[in-house]
Amino acid sequence: MEHRLLGGSGFKVPVLSFGAATFGGGKEFFQAWGSSEQDEANRIVDLCLDAGVTMFDTSDAYSLGRSEEMLSKAIGKRRDKVIISTKCTFAMSDDPNDVGSSRFHIIRSIEGSLRRLNTDYIDIYTMHGFDAQTPVEETLSTLNDLVRSGKIRYLACSNFSGWHLMKSLAISDKFGWSRYVGHQASYSLLGREYEWELMPLGIDQKVGTIVWSPLAGGRLSGKFRRGQPMPENTRIGQGGGEGPVVLDEKFFNLIDVMDEVATEAGKTVTQVALNWLLQRPTVANVIIGARNEEQLKQNLGAVGWNLTVEQVAKMDAASKRDKTYPYWHQSSFNRNPFPTA
Repeated sequence: MEHRLLGGSGFKVPVLSFGAATFGGGKEFFQAWGSSEQDEANRIVDLCLDAGVTMFDTSDAYSLGRSEEMLSKAIGKRRDKVIISTKCTFAMSDDPNDVGSSRFHIIRSIEGSLRRLNTDYIDIYTMHGFDAQTPVEETLSTLNDLVRSGKIRYLACSNFSGWHLMKSLAISDKFGWSRYVGHQASYSLLGREYEWELMPLGIDQKVGTIVWSPLAGGRLSGKFRRGQPMPENTRIGQGGGEGPVVLDEKFFNLIDVMDEVATEAGKTVTQVALNWLLQRPTVANVIIGARNEEQLKQNLGAVGWNLTVEQVAKMDAASKRDKTYPYWHQSSFNRNPFPTA
């Protein structure tokens, strides 16, 4: 398994990690993602470790902590062999202070995560979203204290806008606090907006990308075909999809090109979609999910080979979408180029 540095840190992560949101299956939204019980979770973790996937991503909000608990049991006594990434920010109860990125909520959240994960430290701790009601200084000073105390090794954010991230980095630099070295973001052949501002920012500020939803909520799994009804046994079909349901003619044209490339490479559409991401700038890690062992094994086949330059260019062209302002204006100025593979 290839390892890459996470942003400007000295910490190396495997290029694939496993997303444990499928563990537990809480309310309907998470049941649509998956509902692995403990025995299956144990087998999935074992398969990951056998394949060199030593990083596991979860969150306190995934099935209200059940994902963390099940992941801990599946890891067992192998804590020193794995990298654990978990998150906080989203509501965990009706308590008005049990949400956001305040000092109160961060401390409450990490203590809960440490207990559920049966560990005394978190390798990568992520703010699951930006909290505009809490001063950025309060959030970052709290996180810095937790890094200094040894409860957190590295910091990341998720779903931030460009100015959210840049303001946070500037404040960390101003006070000499630990800074975000990773940005966990939605990015795929179907959703390339990350390239417009957040990727150039990541290059400039040395923030690595940890990709979530690399298959666009299953849209790039190869199950969605022109002229066929939407399959029911998918995350989208069961109401667990995030983002717009893009099933227009351009989508099906992209699937046609991916089919062609997959045939050339002797791989599946899923593996082609994941491998394309691993060749993008700033990408340090791609989170793969799996509702079962069969899906996991297929996703693991995305590494150990590379698409050709021609195949990448073919999919780049098929997945290109019109930019919104100011990015369409910036793209006409060759002294402000957008990143390329």
